[in-house]
Amino acid sequence: MNLIILSIAIESQKLTIYNLKSLITLNSKGIYCPIGKFYLDPWFPVDYAVITHGHSDHARWGMKNYLCQKDSVPILKLRIGEDISIQGLDYHETIFINGIKLSFHPAGHVIGSAQVRLEYKGQVLVYSGDYKTQDDELSAPFETVRCHEFITESTFGLPIYNWLPVQEMNTKMQEWALRNKRERKTSVFVGYALGKAQRVLKALDGIGKIYVHQAVAKLNQAIASANISLPEYEVLNFSENLQHVKGEIVIVPPALMDSNIIRKIPDRLIAYCSGWMQVRGARRWRSADAGFALSDHADWQGLIHTIKETGAEKIYVTHGYSDVFTKYLNEIGFYAVPLQTHFGEEDEAVEENTSL
Repeated sequence: MNLIILSIAIESQKLTIYNLKSLITLNSKGIYCPIGKFYLDPWFPVDYAVITHGHSDHARWGMKNYLCQKDSVPILKLRIGEDISIQGLDYHETIFINGIKLSFHPAGHVIGSAQVRLEYKGQVLVYSGDYKTQDDELSAPFETVRCHEFITESTFGLPIYNWLPVQEMNTKMQEWALRNKRERKTSVFVGYALGKAQRVLKALDGIGKIYVHQAVAKLNQAIASANISLPEYEVLNFSENLQHVKGEIVIVPPALMDSNIIRKIPDRLIAYCSGWMQVRGARRWRSADAGFALSDHADWQGLIHTIKETGAEKIYVTHGYSDVFTKYLNEIGFYAVPLQTHFGEEDEAVEENTSL
């Protein structure tokens, strides 16, 4: 009888924990904190938007006020407009918004990316945005934040997605570029202008002369204005004759794939850089000569390890394989629910605007 009573008590405690009034709700404009009266990466115009990073599925136009990690400020100004009302905080710096204690913590996704920690009356929720647990030596390394509720992405929430160590992947890209150079072929690396492009630039530093598309260059300049150093490069003028880049390295955004612009590059071999390259056949789908599984998102092991380390009692799963990943988390003992959002359509799925 005592065991039965104890069992009922334990289950009752679990229900009490899981039914704590959450610090967030979901409405037509996005993830909302009713107490703080602000949104987390809203997808429609609101009065106060807390932004995790500069990709356009998370940082959108039209907000009256923006709050982000300080290294994202020049990126948001470039992408949204110089005249926006924006405040930048350092990592771990704390502010109070209508009684909510808020701070940013490294997400490791791209430069300036942050997890958002919210605390109210002892209850802690962490919204991770997009995150990567590998240290790419450019972004501030990911930091696990203990919490009661954790909002996680699931872009690569399947066991097939497990990334090579950063240095091993860098070596593969270097070897490919050097082989092309010996054969007088031009190595064209395709990667998103914010995140992938800077990682490729750093990985290939010293291998040869590096040219970048203007969309990449403008983001590099914004990043440099936040006192973050990048390797040397030259901006490529695609309206000129491009014979001088033969045998060198060119970095372009995905929108140039199969375009007349990229066809101007002489003796080119194209490498597509994306986590989707982990899947057999993805390179063929992208019409590339090579594919490198280079991702700015957590892989399967990174997702699972992070969720365990947070100690969270409730997990919200957003974009990606959210239904499958939620089901798996519940099967291994977590309390997880899917959270349907408009995220996940920028840095791994949709071509970026090259008009920057």
